[in-house]
Amino acid sequence: MSAQMYLAYDYPLLSAFWTMLWFFLWIMWFILLFRIIVDIFRDEDMGGWAKAGWLALVILLPFLGVFVYVIARGKDMGRREVAQAREQQMAFDSYIRETAGGKGAPSSVDELAKLSEIRARGDITDDEFRRAKELVLSDFGPPSADKGSVTSTSGR
Repeated sequence: MSAQMYLAYDYPLLSAFWTMLWFFLWIMWFILLFRIIVDIFRDEDMGGWAKAGWLALVILLPFLGVFVYVIARGKDMGRREVAQAREQQMAFDSYIRETAGGKGAPSSVDELAKLSEIRARGDITDDEFRRAKELVLSDFGPPSADKGSVTSTSGR
């Protein structure tokens, strides 16, 4: 038990700094490697053999392959990333519009507003307005079709 362990004293602060720096750079290199592999598969302009060649270069000679890919295709890599982000944003916006019912069936509030405008113009009577309003509020069938049938039967 004469062996004493002073781990903190045996590993100076500057060495700990360099170790953390190399570890950080190593992780960043792996992130770059995986982004390049994703970009290889994302590129629609590149053919199958070109994709296979770049993938083989990046996997078999990783440091050289990554650096050559970044130098040769780095600018287009950023453009493809931005294009994909825009496509995803447009798809998300489209989904939100569809879900929110931007161009769906008119709501009962819209139908009631239309009915009140028609009554204000004098095209329908108060009794016709009341019956059409009951149909809209009861959600019985399409309000516009029922409103037309109510006006046509009561107008005769």
